[in-house]
Amino acid sequence: MTDTPTRSLDFGVLFGTSGHHLAGWRVGPERGGGNAGKELDVAEAIRLAQQYERAGLSALFVADVVSVWGEHLDSLSRTTRASYFEPLTLLSALAAVTERIGLVATATTSYNEPFTIARKFASLDHISHGRAGWNVVTSVVPLEAGNFGRDAHYGHAERYARAEEFVDAVTGLWDTVADDAFPRDKVSGIYVDRAGRRALDFRGEHVSTAGPLNISRPPQGHPVIFQAGASETGRAFAARVGEVIFAAPRTLEEARRYREGLDDALRAVGRAPADVRVWPGLSPIIGSTHEEAARLRDELNALLHEDVLRRVIQDNVGDVDFSGFDLDAPLPELPESNRSRSRADGIVALAREEGLTLRQLALRWAGGGIVGTPDEIADHIQEWFEAGVADGFNLAFPYLPGGADAFLEDVLPELERRGIWRPHYGATLRDTLGLPRPDLTIADFAGVTA
Repeated sequence: MTDTPTRSLDFGVLFGTSGHHLAGWRVGPERGGGNAGKELDVAEAIRLAQQYERAGLSALFVADVVSVWGEHLDSLSRTTRASYFEPLTLLSALAAVTERIGLVATATTSYNEPFTIARKFASLDHISHGRAGWNVVTSVVPLEAGNFGRDAHYGHAERYARAEEFVDAVTGLWDTVADDAFPRDKVSGIYVDRAGRRALDFRGEHVSTAGPLNISRPPQGHPVIFQAGASETGRAFAARVGEVIFAAPRTLEEARRYREGLDDALRAVGRAPADVRVWPGLSPIIGSTHEEAARLRDELNALLHEDVLRRVIQDNVGDVDFSGFDLDAPLPELPESNRSRSRADGIVALAREEGLTLRQLALRWAGGGIVGTPDEIADHIQEWFEAGVADGFNLAFPYLPGGADAFLEDVLPELERRGIWRPHYGATLRDTLGLPRPDLTIADFAGVTA
């Protein structure tokens, strides 16, 4: 073991059992795959969660959309996105078989209500003894609207206006119960101190809720809030509410610009940049040599059907029919869509800057990431960490179980040897990440009761 560094990287992991690359499920056991058909295998989810915890990863992160993940069934039928767990249900199960690793669930502010979300995450925080995190999203898939009685998806500006109110309402509900509100005093017969609960009566343009919450305050005060806003509007939202920010810069220089812009946005709302963690995404394809890693990437990409290649771009940039587009021609001009603007802008910028064909662009976006040896992957991580653009990384293993094994067994020990990472767990997820707890006692209520 090396001497304990003054600070350590954190690693989250995009949690699934089939791999992040859209063809990762097709990799055979001889190449480190073998998890096809295990997307709803709870035993495999438990095995992976416990493996990640033993390795010292800081958090599991479950992505989600509240609809079928893509409307083109020929494409959808060729990916594991056709079937996936509801995140809070899965993480509640994993909370019972893990002890230290954080449990972060995605939940949309567009198609939920604040009281439900506040209660569910408070429950997960209690079940896990303070390890819950909420990944706040505004929904990028228009199909979600139809599942909640709407004819059309919320517009971009309206989604964020609703999200601002929604997060305020949820955190307000967590604060309707003081930390010391439940004396449970058998002698006096007082189970709940009335002075420790208060109404919220939140009334906004988009959401309203009365409160108080019908569960004691979460162990962390507030479950940790994760966010990934990258458009100008999204970044301002992330700066106001986020504590861990997922980011997707493609280069070190782009990462510097993103961090500088985020720090400015944080200062503009009176927050200190040091109080927020930034985790760029990292999807490593690892080989004993660089050439072997590149061959593995090429093998993964060769397993992608042309339907999938077209849809991986169409589903991220807009509601345009790509079926007639030539995969070996440049990306055509596209109209503005109601999906994630930062994601669409990033895809289009990548295509234009590098002169990529639609096929080349889709292969870059399908789930493959940085390619190299364990030392080369460690070099990349160290460079970004020491440049101050990454406090950690959100890992997305392209295929499983081998893709995870290679990182955990070969890259993590190298990072520990270099003194920039070590296994570290606190009593709660906030402790692990070095984030302050928002304490709240009956004295803070100043006599206001529900």
